[in-house]
Amino acid sequence: MDVSGTIDAILGQKGSEIFSVSPDATVFEAIELMANKNVGALLVLGDGRLLGMISERDYTRKVMLRGKRSRETQVREIMSSDLTIVTSREPVENCLRMMTDKRIRHLPVVDGETLRGVISIGDLVKWVIASQSAAIAHLESYIAGGYSG
Repeated sequence: MDVSGTIDAILGQKGSEIFSVSPDATVFEAIELMANKNVGALLVLGDGRLLGMISERDYTRKVMLRGKRSRETQVREIMSSDLTIVTSREPVENCLRMMTDKRIRHLPVVDGETLRGVISIGDLVKWVIASQSAAIAHLESYIAGGYSG
């Protein structure tokens, strides 16, 4: 599959708003923020540094299934800290492959010391669909004699 483009292009369309939580926040506060922002994961930031990520998956597997209480458990206790990180120059196709191979749904985007945003599998799927739609429209135009060559 030829999926052209880089993560920078996706961030350009999506924007680079970052939703984050402190490692000292409760899991309840994190889940509440995810619900309010309609996102499936939050970056965990401390002293301006990326420390990890907390996702709905972390909540279900590390709180609910273990009988912990979300109002008493801190984010630091359940966050994922072994993150796969990409730069804004990473090709979309590589990110799709990484996310599939590692079975992850979110990738923090970091350029040097600068946190640029988060890309979700949904963002990548939207990009692929838009790319395919554009290619189809171009081919239809060509077949209909609209090629200006």
